[in-house]
Amino acid sequence: MELSPRQRSAVFVVVVIALAALGYYLVVPALTHAHGHTAASPAASPSAAAPESAPAPTVTASAADASGVNIYAWLPFTQQDLAAASAVVVRFSIDYNTFTYTESAADYIGAMGRLITSQLAITLQAAYQIPGVASLRTSQKQVSTGTAVINSLRAFGPSSMTFVVTAGQRLVTANGTISGSTQYAVTVTGSGASWQVSDVELKSAGNT
Repeated sequence: MELSPRQRSAVFVVVVIALAALGYYLVVPALTHAHGHTAASPAASPSAAAPESAPAPTVTASAADASGVNIYAWLPFTQQDLAAASAVVVRFSIDYNTFTYTESAADYIGAMGRLITSQLAITLQAAYQIPGVASLRTSQKQVSTGTAVINSLRAFGPSSMTFVVTAGQRLVTANGTISGSTQYAVTVTGSGASWQVSDVELKSAGNT
């Protein structure tokens, strides 16, 4: 009698199970007998033998461990130096676009404190007092609030770093509110935790 496909599959499964059972009863007793008559190695102790059911150890590694590379070993500054310099750049860039029509040039520069060099302070104060700019600020009753985000580190040396920064500005005037942003190249000079902004230019202008 010819078997149907389903019947042939069932027969195949039964044959496989039977062969597996036969192999088990033929092989396992032999292995057990062999282990029972094997002398223990004098170098092996119960504590040294790992349980057969013990899971394989899980090894974890950080990206730094995997790469084995410390990029700061190639640079003239440490990670802490970079963090300190970038903090000065962000604070300055915010203050650069934060002012009110009621404050003087000295007040505007004074808000930046020690974030800037004395030479840059002179330059920024002169720019703040340009007659046309100053009169427009007063007539429109301008009040500006700045924001800042560092985009990249453009250049660096043993005692200077130049960052590309997107400086945002929300300018409230008697005529309404304007929001926008400009990219600057901001250079800081110094070392360790002591940095000052020494120059600010439009990104397209320089500080490379």
